Amino acid sequence: MNVTVKPERPDSGDSVTLIGELENYLTPLYPLECQYGLSSEQLIRQGVAFFVMRLDGIPAGCGGVKLYGDFAEIKRMYVTPNNRGRGVGRAILLALETESRRLGVNRIVLETGERQPEALALYARAGFERIPAFGEYIESPLSVCMAKKLAS
Repeated sequence: MNVTVKPERPDSGDSVTLIGELENYLTPLYPLECQYGLSSEQLIRQGVAFFVMRLDGIPAGCGGVKLYGDFAEIKRMYVTPNNRGRGVGRAILLALETESRRLGVNRIVLETGERQPEALALYARAGFERIPAFGEYIESPLSVCMAKKLAS
């Protein structure tokens, strides 16, 4: 199996498709006021470094990191349903952590949802720990904020 994780514009065809799938997945899980996702255009405007992972050339997942001075935030991480449990999420996380280190930060944060047990388990296995809401996020029983200190 040929695995690639490469930088890609958030408005490329595959990126837009993956972000659309993510939206379709999240919409029935959370009320609108608990959804913080950025569109492809917003990702570009906000300077998010975005990556697409492919298995044998077929898009399997995506994710990005946004720099905030002394930390980076994971944005729009998604793994297609048929590729969950195959190491795709971990590979994307590794790419995002590597990019965060390249950007000069040693802390990475994220916001996800309580109704996504697979994502919560992936982040916990990768060393992320729950933290209070940060930035634009508000404390909510549906929202989970997490952080990880990156090794140099």
